[in-house]
Amino acid sequence: MAGVITASEPSWTAPFTGLSPRQFGKLITELRRAGADPVRRGRPWSLPLQDRVLLVAAYGRTNLTLRQLALLFGISTSAADRVIDHLGPCLALRQRRRYRRQTVLIVDGTLVPTRDHTVAKRSKNYRYSTSHQVVIDAGTRLVVAIGRPVPGNRNDCRAWEDSGARDAVGTTPVVIADGGFRGTGLVIAHYRRHKDEELPSWKEDHNASHRRVRARIEHVFARMKGWKILRDCRLRGDGVHHAMLGVARLHNLALAG
Repeated sequence: MAGVITASEPSWTAPFTGLSPRQFGKLITELRRAGADPVRRGRPWSLPLQDRVLLVAAYGRTNLTLRQLALLFGISTSAADRVIDHLGPCLALRQRRRYRRQTVLIVDGTLVPTRDHTVAKRSKNYRYSTSHQVVIDAGTRLVVAIGRPVPGNRNDCRAWEDSGARDAVGTTPVVIADGGFRGTGLVIAHYRRHKDEELPSWKEDHNASHRRVRARIEHVFARMKGWKILRDCRLRGDGVHHAMLGVARLHNLALAG
C-alpha cells in the first residue's frame, strides 16, 4: 500500500519537523554517521531512513495514533511502532558537557501530561504529569540539557537534584532560575523576607532585568509545546524522556539554521 506522506516530497518536511530540506538532509546524515541505519540481517525496514525519521517527527508533531500514522505512511501498525521504538532514542539531544567562559544558562521546569502512571503523578495541572528540568543557553536560546522525568508533584528544587539536571550542568556556568529554585544556589530574583518589607529601587531594577532574561526559556517552552506529544504523551517507560530530547534536538536544528 502506497503512503500519502513521504520525505521524497520536500513540502512534507517543514510542517512535521520544522526544518528546511537542507536542515533535514543534515539531520539524516548525522543519524547515518551515528549508526541509526545499520545493515541488519533479516527483514529490511519497510521505509528508508528519511521516511522513518519523518514518521517519528509526524508522530511527535501531531500525536496521531499508530493506526492513523501507519495508514498515512503506507505501512502496518506494528511496523510504525517498531520505527518509533528504534529511532526515538537515536533522535535524542546530545546534552552539552562543556561550556565557554562567562556562559549564562537558564533553567526551569515544565510539566508534560503522561499516561504512564508508573512515572507520572497528579500535579498542579490536575493531570498525571512528569516534570522536566530544561536548561537553555541564554545567549543562543538553544537547549543544552534536559533532566530525566520525575513525578509531576515534585517541586523544582527537588526535581533539579533528582532529575540529574544539576549534575549535567555542573558548577562552571551561571544559572538563572525563578523563585521556585530558592535555596539551590542558582541566581534568582530578589524577594521580600516578610510581607511588609519594601525592596530598594536597585533590587527592583535587578528583578526587571532578571525577568527579561528568564523570559527566554518561556519562549522555548512555547515552541516546544507546539509538538502535541508534549501535551499528552502516550509513550511508556523512557518514551516521554526520548520525546522531550527529540523535540529539543529538532528545536535546536531549526533555531541554529
